[in-house]
Amino acid sequence: MLDYRLVEAFAAVVAEGGFERAAGVLHVTQSAVSQRVKMLEERTGCVLLVRSSPPEPTAAGRELLRHYRQVRWLEADLSMAGDDGEYATLPVGVNADSLATWFFPAVRDYLARERMLLDLRVDDQAETHRLLRGGDVLGCVSARDEPFQGCRAEYLGDMVYRLYCTPEYKHRWFPDGVTLAGMERAPMLIFNRKDVMHGELLAEALGAAPPAYQAFYLPSSERFAPTIASGLVCGMLPNQQAAEFAARRELVDLLPGHAVTVRLHWHCWNLASRRLTGFTNALAAGASRELGRAP
Repeated sequence: MLDYRLVEAFAAVVAEGGFERAAGVLHVTQSAVSQRVKMLEERTGCVLLVRSSPPEPTAAGRELLRHYRQVRWLEADLSMAGDDGEYATLPVGVNADSLATWFFPAVRDYLARERMLLDLRVDDQAETHRLLRGGDVLGCVSARDEPFQGCRAEYLGDMVYRLYCTPEYKHRWFPDGVTLAGMERAPMLIFNRKDVMHGELLAEALGAAPPAYQAFYLPSSERFAPTIASGLVCGMLPNQQAAEFAARRELVDLLPGHAVTVRLHWHCWNLASRRLTGFTNALAAGASRELGRAP
């Protein structure tokens, strides 16, 4: 039988990034936290924590964290049956573009009536499922369609991306049309080094992706459209972000007829939780509404 007082100390060290901060959250001494983690490792017979800076859970530690978070969520689900229940916090993985466009409109009404807070972890849509598999979150928005063992997945909708630029940018860099050599010379806005969507689009449209880019990295979805509209760069935008700029003719599609469609799914642990089921249903209905709207 696990002593959840010990597990709580271990989880706090991981969540807070150190023993001292965990001690502050738990209102005990740093020595007490260290002793609890050591005792937990002795009782489980496993090294659970790499004493790095910040501390990182081992593979066994991640399994224990996943179990602990699921148990805590189910406990919170039970304690929130009455109107006077405390807020529960749902850790969710979500990609930056969804967060900047449709995600909050999709769940706003649900959050307004339920005692629920979100702990959002942001990553690329091709990477968020790793947060779920690692036990960091209880659910995630992901481009992956197949659920992991012990999880369920539900289709949410599509985000369609095109390569946009200003008319002036197009005239400067591609006066005779878009070419592979031209794309290698022209400055391009890229979210981060995990972002490969532009390469997929160019390979489909031009037969190959450039071997290198004049990359302008900007890990902020909210600033993507305004930065492209400045005329300095071209970049990939979903319809939801490009629509108002395109309507004013501030941005044009650099490769008409070519787009990358990202099919989004909601993945979550298959727990018998009323509130997790309620959030899942609200998110699916809201995503269908928001992503189904014509831009």
